[in-house]
Amino acid sequence: MTSTIPDWGTSFRLTAAEKWKAKSATMGRDVTEAVVACADPQPNMRVLDLASGTGEPAITIAKRIAPTGHVTALDLSTDLLAIAAERARQHGLTNFTTQQADAHQLPFPDEQFDLATSRFGVMFFADIQRALSELRRVLKPGARACFAVWGSKDQPYFASTIGVVHRHVGGPFLQANGPDPFRFSRPGSLSAALSQGGFSNVHEETRTVPWNWPGPPEEAWEQQRAIATPFLPMFNRVPPGAWPKINDEVHAAVRRHEKNGAIEFGATIVLGSGRK
Repeated sequence: MTSTIPDWGTSFRLTAAEKWKAKSATMGRDVTEAVVACADPQPNMRVLDLASGTGEPAITIAKRIAPTGHVTALDLSTDLLAIAAERARQHGLTNFTTQQADAHQLPFPDEQFDLATSRFGVMFFADIQRALSELRRVLKPGARACFAVWGSKDQPYFASTIGVVHRHVGGPFLQANGPDPFRFSRPGSLSAALSQGGFSNVHEETRTVPWNWPGPPEEAWEQQRAIATPFLPMFNRVPPGAWPKINDEVHAAVRRHEKNGAIEFGATIVLGSGRK
């Protein structure tokens, strides 16, 4: 069982994570802030960030609770965590550590953490109930978990990019039984998973926040193609000769959201929280 997909550690994704780390951080800033506001981290807390990737919201939380609190960023990919560690070092954070591990089998004793977070991670857990059970085990009594997941695929970021590809090739949008970014987009599904996992005081809300790429359409699409692991089966159905036309159509669709030198997509997300 894995908490993310092995393909997400490929050289293409790692190269994109390094190349676009500053602009990606800018793009994701408002989602990160939404998770942090939901989590409400406090001084002296020990925080676990699941499927942390290149380090958000872990780094933002570590800044907020320094110097007395501590954040552990956990992910399957040591390469992505290396980027997170370097980002933390550049911010001068001494209360931030990384841990390579599977969310389904956490390498911590019982009741170690005061708070858990995850941004765009939990929808990819192979066995969500096993992962939530492990999370409850390592949380202290009364500790909270706060997650952000994608809302509907019918929003500008996906419609103007992945949606264009799908119109050309048809077939399934996502691979059957494969990773699904929209697994918890249906209202109530994330809160139902949390309740089934034994969490109380469960709350869920759908929210639209800024999701702006600080660059031209061509960059936005290049970055998304590089990290869009769940959509690789669809990409692989595209005949090589069709990519130039598809890319032109994507650039035109993305350009409709361009304002003041940035692409203003907006992101519809679902925030879910619960207490042990």
